[in-house]
Order: sequence, then C-alpha cells, then structure tokens
Amino acid sequence: MNKQRILVVEDDLDIQELIQEFLVANGYTVTTANNGEEGYLLFKEGQYDLVMLDVNMPKMDGYTVCKMIRQRSNVPVIMLTALEEEQDQVKGFECGVDDYITKPFSFNLLMKRVEAVLRRGSGAESDKIIRYQDMEVDIEGFTVKVQDQKVELTSKEFQILLTLLESKGKVWTREALLDRVWGFDFFGDARVIDTHIKNVRRKIDRPYIQTVKGIGYKIPQ
Repeated sequence: MNKQRILVVEDDLDIQELIQEFLVANGYTVTTANNGEEGYLLFKEGQYDLVMLDVNMPKMDGYTVCKMIRQRSNVPVIMLTALEEEQDQVKGFECGVDDYITKPFSFNLLMKRVEAVLRRGSGAESDKIIRYQDMEVDIEGFTVKVQDQKVELTSKEFQILLTLLESKGKVWTREALLDRVWGFDFFGDARVIDTHIKNVRRKIDRPYIQTVKGIGYKIPQ
C-alpha cells in the first residue's frame, strides 16, 4: 500500500522541519513549500491526500491558497496559525478548511487531527448509497450529487451531511456533531458547525437541513 502524501506549506523553516520529521516518522510521505505561491504550484503539479497550510505567509496567504485549492479539489486541508480569534477561524472554515490548529500545538494532537481528516478515504464505511429526494450520497465513493450534478464538499462538510442523513428526524446539537465528526475533543467555538452547515446548504442548494431553534440541526424524515 502506498504511503499517504501530505503537502506542508509553512514559511517558518524550523516549524516546517519539525512537522516534516514528525510526519515522516509516522509513515507519511511529505512535500514542503516555504510560501503560499510555491505551495499552490506544488499542489497543482502533484497528488496529495492532505494539505497543511500556514495562514500568514509571503506571496500568498493560507486563506487564498485554500480558496484556490477548493476550486480544483476537495482534498482535506488543515490550517496552522498563531491567530486565535474566532473570526479568523470562521474565515478559515468559510474558505473550505477541514480543521484548524492554533500554534503552539502538541505533535500528538497534530497527529490525531491528521488521522481524523484522512480517515474519510479509508473505506471503513460500508458500501452503500443514500438517496434523499433529488440528492444522492455515495458513502464509499465520498461523492454527493443533486439532480445528477456532482457537489464538491470538504471532508467535514460531507461527514456532517452524512451524519444528518443517516439519522433523519433526529436533532443534532452542535456539540454532538463536533463529537461525532471530529472524533476528539475540539478546542474552539462549537459554532464552527454553523459555518459548515451554511456551506453545505449553499453547495447543495436545497433546504434539506433544518435549524431547530435553540437546539441544533436535522434533516426531516
């Protein structure tokens, strides 16, 4: 089995080297870039299972790189940054980031996040298709179609939609969705779920996800 490939785009060379050494020691193949422009060029030229982006970089910041990646691919993206404000994290999720880690971070935590976002392609789910009105979700193929038109979702967006579909009629709180989708303790505001839900609604362009005021979200039966 081929090693999973990770692109690390980080302008702090000391941090970049530490991340690379840690990921390689854990069995991943790692390519590095020192700025956003170089990182995007490498992304276009190669095939990666995960991209790790710093935010504040020369030539092109992480938000811009993520937006450009999302125009081409739904590859998982983890954003690394020293910015801790909620609006900065929300901005990252609106760009299509799958996870967001603030510096400084422990490498054990980083590893858990990497494993979580890569899990989507592991084939652990059963082979089946879920249909809901004019939407079709292929669990094994990790694809969503609305009226036979493919919809590009990030891994977290896909997992949230799948969770709601697999338990139609059940109301999920933000905290429960974070628990289910992230699979580990989430250090941040639970309202990042709102941003993901908004993105899913916009992309599928259907009113399937309902807000239950004061509680959370559901897809009706």
